[in-house]
Amino acid sequence: MKKDRKLTLFALTWPIFIELFLHMLMGNADTLMLSQYSDNSVAAVGVANQILNILIVMFGFVATGTIVLITQNVGAGNSRSALEISQVSIAANLVLGLIIGAAVIAFSENMLMMMNIPPALMAEADYYLKMVGGLCFLQALIMTIGAVLKSYGFTKDTMYITIGMNILNVIGNYLFIFGPFGIPVLGVEGVALSTVVSRLAGLIAISYLLVKRISFQTKALDVFKLPAAHLKNLLKIGVPSAGEHLAYNGSQIVITIFITMLGAEALTTKVYAQNLMMFIFLFSLAISQGNQILIGQMTGAKEYDQAYSRCMKSLYWGIGTSAVIAVIFSIFTDSLFGIFTDNTEILQTGAVLLLLTIILEPGRAFNLIIISALRAAGDVKFPVYMGILSMWGISVPLAYVLGIQFELGLAGIWIAFIADEWLRGILMLIRWKSRVWINKGFVLHSKAAT
Repeated sequence: MKKDRKLTLFALTWPIFIELFLHMLMGNADTLMLSQYSDNSVAAVGVANQILNILIVMFGFVATGTIVLITQNVGAGNSRSALEISQVSIAANLVLGLIIGAAVIAFSENMLMMMNIPPALMAEADYYLKMVGGLCFLQALIMTIGAVLKSYGFTKDTMYITIGMNILNVIGNYLFIFGPFGIPVLGVEGVALSTVVSRLAGLIAISYLLVKRISFQTKALDVFKLPAAHLKNLLKIGVPSAGEHLAYNGSQIVITIFITMLGAEALTTKVYAQNLMMFIFLFSLAISQGNQILIGQMTGAKEYDQAYSRCMKSLYWGIGTSAVIAVIFSIFTDSLFGIFTDNTEILQTGAVLLLLTIILEPGRAFNLIIISALRAAGDVKFPVYMGILSMWGISVPLAYVLGIQFELGLAGIWIAFIADEWLRGILMLIRWKSRVWINKGFVLHSKAAT
């Protein structure tokens, strides 16, 4: 990476936003296109993807640690350590991907049976899970190499790769689901093949960019000669972060169970509302990821005042952007929910939820942006402890009390979300302003660093 290469929040963030937007928009491409083929196939792939989404969290913890460690070392001018961390990260997720892939192939049916999948869906779900999950090391490598490139500021590269993979996946789905030009209609098998081929192409392309951008060269056995501290630091950052994600997903599952007590209509409304909220959420998420790269480099260079002010500016942008977009969504509630349904009760409840979202999303921006900044500075454990405490101590019990006991329904559950997000957000802001995160970095100061 060139030393004089100036990175700005906007330059980093807009490609990340487009990449995230495409992931969200195209993430359900298999489901949408399969719906034209068979409802059973949609259900089968949906159940398999629930399992695969849990596996992605496992790969994500290495990618999270990768960004923190590389940005800090790049900021400190330790180019050799940054390259070493890249090598260790890629090797770690490759090994993890191969192990998990083998486990999926061996225990695919058992996993699906634990999900109580109907017998009629087992064959298709099993095939999809074994094919896509068995080769999940492809996704693991793409995530890790993408994290490396982002750490050096090459966020456009990962955006282009995502665009290319999505295009290939949609073309493959079309060919194997609709069978033009005499191509055999393969249904779920075709969708699985399309997913794997697009990922393989993406891995080849992103590997080429890795070598081109940062002169990445290594031999397989060289990884074992690298400092063990790199792997230790990856785990020190990644494992708590993965724990936080699992705790959040667990709390959401419990709250979803509460919502099922309110009836199928409430569950449907919740799904529609959260699909719309994702578009608001994406802006804060993109800003937090761009901010994390900058904070990591600044703290690595010991530019603590610049890091402090950078985070606060990013926070103002995140809060302002999410609030404005939430207001716009609230104004056009009927039109937005009308995309999914014409049910009057869903439209009325949805309007209340989007109104509450105007308060909810700025609170979420607090969490996303400041937690990513704390993590980038090396302050990893505090956000995790506070997150778990708030999710399970505030969000879950309050959702039950307000939503079920006080019979406020989804509105009560949304109020519980608001309380959780704002409490954590304020705690994170106090932590950031205390500057306790200074000198919590993971830079290895050694003679080998250059």
